[in-house]
Amino acid sequence: MELFDVYPLLDLEPVKAQDHYIYTADGERYLDFYSGHGVISIGHSHPHYINEINSQLRDIGFYSNSVKNPLQQQLAEKLGEISGYEGYQLFLSNSGAEANENALKAASFHNKNSKVIAFKKAFHGRTSAALSITDGDKYVSPINPKGEVTFLELNDLEGLSKELSQNDVCAVVIEGIQGIGGIHIPDDEFLQEVRQLCTDTNTLLVCDEIQSGYGRTGHFFAHQHAGIQADIVTVAKGMGNGFPVAGTIIHPDIKPFHGQLGSTFGGNHLACAAATAVLDVINSENLMERAAQLGSTLMNSLASFPEVNEVRGRGLMIGIEFPFAIKELRQVLIQEEKILTGVSSNPNVLRLLPPLIITQNEVATFINAMKNALSLCNVT
Repeated sequence: MELFDVYPLLDLEPVKAQDHYIYTADGERYLDFYSGHGVISIGHSHPHYINEINSQLRDIGFYSNSVKNPLQQQLAEKLGEISGYEGYQLFLSNSGAEANENALKAASFHNKNSKVIAFKKAFHGRTSAALSITDGDKYVSPINPKGEVTFLELNDLEGLSKELSQNDVCAVVIEGIQGIGGIHIPDDEFLQEVRQLCTDTNTLLVCDEIQSGYGRTGHFFAHQHAGIQADIVTVAKGMGNGFPVAGTIIHPDIKPFHGQLGSTFGGNHLACAAATAVLDVINSENLMERAAQLGSTLMNSLASFPEVNEVRGRGLMIGIEFPFAIKELRQVLIQEEKILTGVSSNPNVLRLLPPLIITQNEVATFINAMKNALSLCNVT
């Protein structure tokens, strides 16, 4: 059998990882400023994370949700306390796409509507309902029609108000920051108006925080910069620091019936141990504050580069837009500077999602590496 190569983007085979770095078999070390799509939130080898998983594995690694698992409740309580969503319900699954599927299902059962408002450049996953609210046809197969989904420009309040005026929309789904779309941020004022319009029209507000959540932007969730609260929040990526775990955080007034949501592997013992350890580290090491401070330093420095059109982002979720495609620049950063970065659907945007544990030294290293890489590229 031949392996289907899902992401043949880098000619790189990591065999070991530690803290902010990954290593290849020949001993080459790479500074990780991408965290594997933003997954590695607390670094590749945090001792507390490793100890918690090892300890749990010695007791019990998995049993299905046909039995009680008190670790799930412990995780829910800790997540509610740290995130500011105490009193909500947490349904645990395995991936961000699955979390969004469950959010849409819960919303449509709740208000019995089927129309959804999403936004251009949005990405919410590669499964059926998640694809329906993802902008663009690249991933959409004939079995995945868009259905009753309207895509609006981000921050289009007039368009949103018009679409919601019929009171027949199930949900408005919005990313805290659009990641794959190129790091686009909804205005705080827009999010506040969205919240009010949803309340006025019995529409559920679903905030997709799969990439922008878990302290990455300086708040636990990116939408909290606007001072709002969603009806449903979806989380994944940095939640387990590499262990597959995701969550759908649901307002207490929404009452999924028994069996409406389910997952064989969701919320298993190891997943809960991993997710709880991540929260412990974020909280004890003040990683949200660190993300805000270092992100500000990094963005201010990058904005001073004459080759840069615009720097967008919050905290350690950053997009650097150039007046040229970044393919060569990214390759130079990898090959010459030994630094990993990410791409987006915009070929001119370099995406940065470093682990939240990076230090001022690593930020300085990246800034110097960017200067060197730009000098080696043909960008005129």
